[in-house]
Amino acid sequence: MSIALGIVPAPLAALVLIAGAAGPAMGNPTAAVAPSADEQARTIADLQRQIDELKAMVKDLQAAQLATAPPVAPSAPAQVAVTSETAAASSPPRVSPVQPTPAAPQLASQSGAAPPTTAARKGMPWYEKLSLRGYTQMRMNQIVSGDATAPAGVSRLRTIGDGDVRDDGTFSFRRVRLVLQGDVSDYLSLYFQPDFAVAVSNQSAGERREGFAQLRDAYADVFPTGDKSFRIRLGQSKVPYGWENMQSSSNRLALDRTDGINSAAPGERDLGIVAYYTPTQVQKVWDRLAADGQKLFGNYGAFGLGVFNGQGLNRTEANGSVMTVGLATWPFELDALGLDGQVLELGGSFMRNRISPELRTGGISPVGFKDNRIGVHAILYPQPFGLQAEWNWGRGPEFDPVSRQIVERPLRGGYVEAMARVRQSPIGPFYPFARWQYYRGGFKGAINAPRLETEELELGFEFLPTPALELTVTYGWASRREADERRFGQAEGELLRVQAQWNY
Repeated sequence: MSIALGIVPAPLAALVLIAGAAGPAMGNPTAAVAPSADEQARTIADLQRQIDELKAMVKDLQAAQLATAPPVAPSAPAQVAVTSETAAASSPPRVSPVQPTPAAPQLASQSGAAPPTTAARKGMPWYEKLSLRGYTQMRMNQIVSGDATAPAGVSRLRTIGDGDVRDDGTFSFRRVRLVLQGDVSDYLSLYFQPDFAVAVSNQSAGERREGFAQLRDAYADVFPTGDKSFRIRLGQSKVPYGWENMQSSSNRLALDRTDGINSAAPGERDLGIVAYYTPTQVQKVWDRLAADGQKLFGNYGAFGLGVFNGQGLNRTEANGSVMTVGLATWPFELDALGLDGQVLELGGSFMRNRISPELRTGGISPVGFKDNRIGVHAILYPQPFGLQAEWNWGRGPEFDPVSRQIVERPLRGGYVEAMARVRQSPIGPFYPFARWQYYRGGFKGAINAPRLETEELELGFEFLPTPALELTVTYGWASRREADERRFGQAEGELLRVQAQWNY
C-alpha cells in the first residue's frame, strides 16, 4: 500500500483504497445480498481506518514537498534585478508583483538589450577573443620614360621597395596580409601575420615565381602588471627604428618606404625581445588623433628598447651578437600656440649592430661589420596641412668596387614630405602629398651590400571612395643607382604608379 501511494496521486489513491476495501463484498454475491450487522460494522470501521491512514500519508507528502521546493523570491527584489540587467534598454520590461519571473534577466541579456558584462567576457575561452582582419594591395607600375633597360654593367631604373618596378612589369600584388590577434588573458596577447604576396627567385629554369607565403609577425605581448601601458614583446616583430618603418604600409600615404630609413631594417622586422612603454598622457593624444582619422605609426610605445638577432627578416643568426635598438617619440599639443588641435611629434632612434652580409660567391661573410645608426624624426599631423621628415646617419657595410670587397663606410639619408587632408569632396576624403628622398650608403639587405645613390621627387594623392577601399596615384622623377654591385652609374626616369588597397 505504501508503494502505491508513493507514485499515485492522492485522490486516485483514495479511490483505489475504497475499491480495494469493497472488492471482497462485491465479489461474493451471497455476502452482498444478506450481510450481517456485525460484518457491516466491521467493514465500515475498516474503511474508516484506511481513510484516516490515507489522510495522514497525504499530509506527510505535502510537508515533504514544501521542504524540498526552492524558495520563491519576493516580488519587489525580483523586479529590481530585472531592471538592473536591462538598464541599457530604453524601456525595461515590466514584471508583475504577484508573479515574479526569475528567467527575465537571462532573456534580456540574450535579446541584446545590454552588452555582456566584463565578468562574462573574462569567462570566454581565449580562442573566442581572437579577431581576424587583413588587407590587399594591388599595384600597377609603369616606367614612363628613362632607363627601363640597360646593357650589362649599367644601372637600370629599379627600386628596393618594390621588385615589380621593371621594364616588363604591369600588375602585381604588393601585399596580401592576414592578421590574427587577440587577448589570451589580462596578461598575454598574441599577434600573427603572414604575407601571401612574396616572390621567390632562383627557380630551376630561372623564372621568378609569385604568391608564396612568408612569415612577417609572430609575437606575444606580455603585460607584467596587467596594465597595457607597459608591455614586453617576444618573437618576430618590427624593429623600433625610424617612424615610417614602424608605420603600417596599410596606413602610409606614399607607396614605399624611403631608402635612407628603410635600409636600416629591410623588411622592418627581426627576431628578439623588445619592451614598450606609453604614458597615459601620450596615449590620450594618440587616441584623439586616431578618432580623428589621422595616419599614426601604430602604438609601439612612446619609448621602446629591444635586442634582436640583427641579421634581418627571416634570416638565421650568423655571428652570435645581438642588435640593440631604441626609439623615443613624444606628441606635443600646440593649442597654447593658438593652433587648436594641432600636434607636433618629435623623436629619435638608435641602432648598434654587427651584421654578416650575403656574398655573391655563396654563403655569408665570415666577418661581421659594424651597422650603427642614429636618426631623428618630426611629424606635424595634417589638420589640414602637415609635414613629416626623418634623417639618419651612421656606418655600415658597403661593397668597394676597387678592392672588390665589403668594407665599412659612412651613410646618410632621409626624406621630407608635405601633405594635406581634404575631409569632404565629390570623390570622398583625399590626401595630396609630395615627398623628396635622398640616400647615400650601402644596402645590407642585398647580396654583397651594394652602394645606393638615391634621389627622388614624388607627387601623389590618396582618396577613399569608401572606408574599405583606398586608391593611390603617384608620379615620380627618380635618379637611382641599382642595388647590384655589378652595375654602375645612375639610372634616371619617370614613374607612374597606381595602387588599390582593400581592407577587410
